[in-house]
Amino acid sequence: MSGLRPITLIPPAMTTERTFTAVIEARSGGGVSIRLPFDPSREWGDRDRYDVTGSVAGHKVRGKLIQRADAHYLEPGPAWCRDCGVTPGGPVTVSLSTEGPQLSNVAQDIARALDADPQVRRFFEALPTYYRKNLMRWIDQAKRPETRANRIAETVATLKAGKRER
Repeated sequence: MSGLRPITLIPPAMTTERTFTAVIEARSGGGVSIRLPFDPSREWGDRDRYDVTGSVAGHKVRGKLIQRADAHYLEPGPAWCRDCGVTPGGPVTVSLSTEGPQLSNVAQDIARALDADPQVRRFFEALPTYYRKNLMRWIDQAKRPETRANRIAETVATLKAGKRER
């Protein structure tokens, strides 16, 4: 069993959860809109896309933040509103945090490789959670250190080319 390498545990996500009170606004096409009273780039780092998870009025919610001229918004659709009974006009408590693998909670070798090129880092952070998880899983499944290093290099090259998948 001398060929086994020790497993390094990565600490849980180090994202900052933000809790605030917001007024639910109606959207013209159905659903609601929730204006964030803070700038996500200051809280979670500057990126092109923010996938978030949390709760609105005690009901779980997931989604992507939409940037408008005046602020960022979370826009749950009509089905979510129907299932939760949330209606426009009322104040609600909202708790949100970023979803999926973040650079703050991936292995150091991966974080260093992504940090080496700002374009690659920004593209990685803008990927939907599904793609970030798949890339991290593929790298973590490598059994040999050289295979892991090759997979990290291939991942960086893929992201640099603007592709979501290898």
